[in-house]
Amino acid sequence: MIKTILFDVDGVFLSEERYFDASALTVWEMLHSDRYLGLPGDTFTPSPEETTIRRVRKTVFADDDVLNFIKSRGINSNWDMVFLTFSYQLIRLCDALYPHAQDEIQEILSKQIDRSAVERLGQLAKTYAAEFVIDYPAFTPDFAKSSHQKSELLLYLNDLVKEHVGIETALFSRTSDLWQLCQETFQEWYLGDERVAASIGRETVQPGKKGFLTDEIPIVAPEKIREILLQLKAKGYILGIGTGRPTIETHVPLAEMKLLDLFEADRVVTASHVLDAETLFPNQAPLAKPHPFCYVKGLLGLSTSDADTLAYPLPIQNGDEVLIVGDSLADFLAAKAIGCRFAATLTGLSGQEARAKFESEKADYILNDVSEIVTILP
Repeated sequence: MIKTILFDVDGVFLSEERYFDASALTVWEMLHSDRYLGLPGDTFTPSPEETTIRRVRKTVFADDDVLNFIKSRGINSNWDMVFLTFSYQLIRLCDALYPHAQDEIQEILSKQIDRSAVERLGQLAKTYAAEFVIDYPAFTPDFAKSSHQKSELLLYLNDLVKEHVGIETALFSRTSDLWQLCQETFQEWYLGDERVAASIGRETVQPGKKGFLTDEIPIVAPEKIREILLQLKAKGYILGIGTGRPTIETHVPLAEMKLLDLFEADRVVTASHVLDAETLFPNQAPLAKPHPFCYVKGLLGLSTSDADTLAYPLPIQNGDEVLIVGDSLADFLAAKAIGCRFAATLTGLSGQEARAKFESEKADYILNDVSEIVTILP
């Protein structure tokens, strides 16, 4: 009998659309802003109109083909999505520059790629590769040549450097300076100028971003969800969260929608907690979904140390007492690792098209949206 329910947030309570918008804008900025690569072909602004946001999203993710591919390989983090998409174009640029600046490209690809290295590549592009053309759709067939899943997909970038540029490197990983640069730039877009310093410890590099945190889109009316969660609590269910959102991006919108107080405070686990654990135990990184860490932490409680959380034996013995509710393959894989039940919501990026995938994976329950959870619980 189920006793504890752990919910994902994006694709379950809140639409992922603004996260994907922010991801596309991050890649766009890092490719076209003079504070990054500064490539020609588009005019960058930190305060785009909605029509520009829609165009950028459509272009950067190739009508969402790139997003769908990345998620199909078990990647659920927007930070990872940005890193993969931007790094791929950076590798293609290095390929174009290599015949003209071999020594400099070799040097750049032999060290950590930080902001100064990105700016240097942009300068080289203006000199030697002014006609370089960004090719967003090429991402999917190039990555589809591999069978890599989850965090291995990030490491596959190193294979692409060897294939495209002919240089051996191990620079591309989730612990790299470039990954952190992508992560911080994404936070600038999502949080905006007013909130970003509290998240990443510095002001935005490119002022003028208003952020998306106050522009969240609920999937089901918050009043209806509150009523359902109150019913679950009244029946004795313990409610928690395991999300790829940082803490501020979880607490603020859920509090504004009057939902946050319905979850056990000790069981609201976010990407901020995951990053803290990765800092303490770098040899076990990455710990983001589909790694089960955030859900195990939600099951045990934030008062449980990260060491004890990581050492907790899986699969758990009382798997029938825990239900994870999520929209993605990454959530399903985490639930499978834990050995608990899983309810898929068809309100993520793929919508109803995800039904066949979850049926083939034998998800315990498939819900049109999270409100249907009342139909599967006594």
